[in-house]
Amino acid sequence: MSVSTCPSESPSALDATDRAIVLATQAGLPLVPDPWTAVGRPLGLSGEEVRRRLARMQEAGIVRRIAAVPNHYRLGYVANGMTVWDVDDAQIDRLGREVGNLPGVSHCYRRPRHLPEWPYNLFAMLHGHTREEVERQAEELRALLGEACRDHRILYSSRILKKTGLRLAGRPGAGHQPEPRR
Repeated sequence: MSVSTCPSESPSALDATDRAIVLATQAGLPLVPDPWTAVGRPLGLSGEEVRRRLARMQEAGIVRRIAAVPNHYRLGYVANGMTVWDVDDAQIDRLGREVGNLPGVSHCYRRPRHLPEWPYNLFAMLHGHTREEVERQAEELRALLGEACRDHRILYSSRILKKTGLRLAGRPGAGHQPEPRR
C-alpha cells in the first residue's frame, strides 16, 4: 500500500501530526490487518484518527491517493509501453477520461505539446505480458480515439527505474514527532 502526496501542495499546510502521518506512511503502509492502528500507535493516535486525517488531507489535495501499488513485473507484465497520442484539444478531456478507464491503462494524463518536435498531448501507460498484447491494447485505444487522433507512438520501457513519490525529508521539522496524546 502506498500513500502518494501531491507536490503542488505546500507542506506547510500540514500541522505537526499530519506531517508525522505523512512521514510514517510515505514509504508505504504496513502489511498488517489494521495498518491505520499500526501507523497511529507510535504517534499516540488511534487508527480512526489516522484514517480521518488522511481522508482530510486527500480531500484538500495534499494526499493524492491511498492505493495498493503492485509490482507489475513480478506479476508477469514485462511489456510496458507509454503510448503518446496527438489528440484534438477540443476532445481531449472527454477522451482522456475514457482512456483512463480502460482496463490495461495504469495511468493517463494530458501534457503540453512541444511543437514542432513533439505533437503528443495525451499519454497512457499500457501493460502487457508481450509487446503484441500492448500493441493490441494500443489499437483498441486508437479505435476509441477515432477521428480525434492524428498520430501516436508506443515508447517501450527499456529498464526499471526506482519509482517513488514525493518524500518529505531535509526540511525543518521533517523528523518532528508530535507529542503522544493522552
